[in-house]
Amino acid sequence: MAHKAIEATDTNFEELINSDKPVLVDFWAEWCGPCKMIGPAVEELAGEYEGKAVVAKMDVDANSVTPSKFGIRSIPTLMIFKNGQLVDKVVGAVPKPVLAQKLSAQL
Repeated sequence: MAHKAIEATDTNFEELINSDKPVLVDFWAEWCGPCKMIGPAVEELAGEYEGKAVVAKMDVDANSVTPSKFGIRSIPTLMIFKNGQLVDKVVGAVPKPVLAQKLSAQL
């Protein structure tokens, strides 16, 4: 079975991003069309970067604290963290190679 993206929540978020590996977080919602378009790519990256990076998804409808803390107004928003710090950010549905390139740049 393929490695899946971790579910990020307001509760585990701080712990999740304070990793020694880069952490990609996809902020999404069930009703968001573009989120559904990039969802599969995010899941594939979780498998491809297993052991090298952490890939997580946060449902903004179920978790309001973290998205508001980062001022997320439009989704999908994808953020890359390193050692707990935000190092890169993409707003909107982008092709998978763009995400892979950004993630690889932090390895």
